[in-house]
Parts: sequence; structure tokens; C-alpha cells
Amino acid sequence: MAYSVVSHRYWGSPGGGQLVCASAAVALDSVGLEPILTGTFKFDPRRYVDWYGIDISRFRVYTLMSVNIKAFGLWTRLYVWRPAKKVLGNHDVRVMFIDEEAYKPLIGYRSRGLRIVEYIHFPFEVVVDPRFRGSGLAYGEDPYIMERYGRFPMNIYWGVFTRLLPRYLRENPFRDADLVLTNSRWTAGVVRMVYGEEPVVLNPPIPPNIVVVGSPRPFVDRLPLVVMLGRFSEEKRYHWVVTELMPRLVREFPSAKLVIFGGATTRTQLGYVNRVAGLARRAGLGVKVINEGNVINELNDEHQVYLRLNASRAEINEVMDRARAFLHSTINEHWGIAVAEAMARGLPVVVHRSGGAWSDLAMGGEVGLGYEGVDEAVEALAKLLTDEKAWGHYSGKSLGRVGEITFDKFVSRLSELVKRLA
Repeated sequence: MAYSVVSHRYWGSPGGGQLVCASAAVALDSVGLEPILTGTFKFDPRRYVDWYGIDISRFRVYTLMSVNIKAFGLWTRLYVWRPAKKVLGNHDVRVMFIDEEAYKPLIGYRSRGLRIVEYIHFPFEVVVDPRFRGSGLAYGEDPYIMERYGRFPMNIYWGVFTRLLPRYLRENPFRDADLVLTNSRWTAGVVRMVYGEEPVVLNPPIPPNIVVVGSPRPFVDRLPLVVMLGRFSEEKRYHWVVTELMPRLVREFPSAKLVIFGGATTRTQLGYVNRVAGLARRAGLGVKVINEGNVINELNDEHQVYLRLNASRAEINEVMDRARAFLHSTINEHWGIAVAEAMARGLPVVVHRSGGAWSDLAMGGEVGLGYEGVDEAVEALAKLLTDEKAWGHYSGKSLGRVGEITFDKFVSRLSELVKRLA
């Protein structure tokens, strides 16, 4: 039996990396390389059917620890190679798909016939290597990193990670791997800046349980709702939205409302929920935090901001189908799975003019609207909330783009790339 390894640091919660790795497992299985899933903490692969509509429960799993810990996610990057090494030593593994850069101890297996496929979500080397200071992406410069790791105690957590990373970091993916992939043209440009070579762009897929709607609800049957989606975490910049953007949007368009759907299960995430709610109230907005029930039934004249925690996919889809715009406020987002999911519902999107969400989803303004400052963001949202013709144009563009990044197309393309390695 010929095997493959799909190595990911943390399989236990839904996110873009987990989606890519689950999809990669299906692709490898389709070419006759039975996947073994490796990671740091124990997880339940059956949950992937609920999260994405992808069944990986039939694949074997090997993890470093037999418990699931919802902490130290950054540090798990340093030890993702350990469980993979155990499997490589005990099975006839032909291909390893890995979406982390800390696999130096595994490179020697290439001399035994192993082919390594590295998928780069973002090259962390640019953040920690002093050569790239001044690039706008180094530590202290990149808003994506600084929003999450720039303040105490998270800066200490980050500092330990960056000191340990060189021990396990492969030197150059184009020398140490057989195939280098990445998620967007924007990330490919960053990789080229670091290594002088450009990886193959393979956009993450739309999860198969996300239906690409054929005929979206018309503009006139929708509410003046702006929707956001993503875990409650600093880098999502919900605090900026409720303090800077929403007060201006409500002044210009008083009936506008914001619904933020986000996962919040850890102490850090719940703390951020409370912070966002408090900031919104101090900005003069009515805020409602909702733990259960459908947010559509909670809309009223008293509140302008609704924080909906841990909602079901069915509820998210229903609200997206009643909204007029999707807002993504993260800067330098490497891809933007939430943006793609909103586009699949026919929602026009407004994203920061940076990162993969801008280059590969909004397509530099061809498919979605972009902004840099708050005034541009308010203008773009107001346009989609009030202009039926503009709304129809960008709704159609959203659906056209996501038709190019389906799950089946991802599996087919990755399968062909893997076959070429043989």
C-alpha cells in the first residue's frame, strides 16, 4: 500500500488551513495514495462533514498528543514535523503535503523517495528575518501580525516562537520541497520577494457544503444589513469597524445595521467579544450579543451592531441571503475564506485593498470593492446599501468568481500536480 501524509499543525477547529488540508487529503486519495493525517493535538475528523462537507473520517490519524488543547496554536507550528516523522518511519509514504515551514527534520526523507509538497499560506520568514525590515511585512510593520501579537502578553508569546523557529525552519522551499504551492497571487509575490522564485498559485476551494446560489434574492427584498464573518480575534479588526466605520455609516444611512458572525469559544476570543461590545457602546451604538436563536429575529430599531457567537451555517447563509453587503476589515489577509463564502451567496464584497482577498477574490476591484481608509469603506458600503444597479453588478461578479474555485476544481488540479511528481 502506498501512502501519503497530510501534515497540519492544528486540525481541531475550522479555518482556511484546515479546509486546504482536508481537500488535499481527498486529492491524494484520488490518485491512490492513502492519506494519513498528522498533527499536534487530538481531533475528531468526523466534524469536517459539518464544517465543510468533506468526509475525512475514513483516513488514519496520528497526533503528537492524545488530548485536544485549545491554546498555544502558534507554538504548534514548531512541532508539526514530529508526528509526521513517526509515520514516515513506519510506512511507505510517497508524498507529504504540509502547510507549515517548520519541517527541516523531515527533508532527509527525500533521499528515500519522499516527495514534499509545501503549501504556503504566508511565508513567516519575512516576519522574523531582519533582511525584510522596511518591507511593510516584518514584525512591527504588518498590521495583520501587530493586531494579534503586538501587545503584552501576546508579544512574549510571539517572541518565544520566533526564537525557536530557526531550529526547525527549512531554508528554502524551492530547494527543500518538490512542489511549492500558495493560496493567492499576493502571497506568491511575497514568496518571490523572499526567495526570488514564484510558487504555483492554487486558491483554496469553496467548501462543498457552501452552495453557490444560482439566483440570489433581489436587492429590493433585502435588508440594509452589512455582514462580517470570522473568529473573534484582534487581527479581524472588529474594534476598528465599531469605533471608526459604523458610527459614520449610521450617520449617513441611519437604518444600516451590522451583523458580525464569529467563533468565540476560548477565553481570549470571549474577551475580545466583550471589548468590541464595550467599544461600540462607547461610540454611541446600540449593541446586542447573541448566543442562541436567529439574529434575524433580534433585529430592531434600538441596536445597530449584533455580535452573533458560534452560529450555525444555516443561520449564516440565511442572514447573508437577507443582507446587501459583506465587509472584510483584515489588512494583509493571506486569502479570506469568509469572503469567498459570502461571494458564494451572491453578496457583493468590500475588502481592504491588500492581501489575497483583494488580489484573488475582489480581483483588484474588478469583482469587489476595495478601500484603504474609513471614508472609502463607508462610501463603498453606502453604495451597495442604496444603489440597486451597483448591487446587481457586483453580486453577479461575486458568483462568477467563486465558480472558478470550487472544491472539485481544487481536487482535480492538485491531483494533476501530484501525478507529475511521480
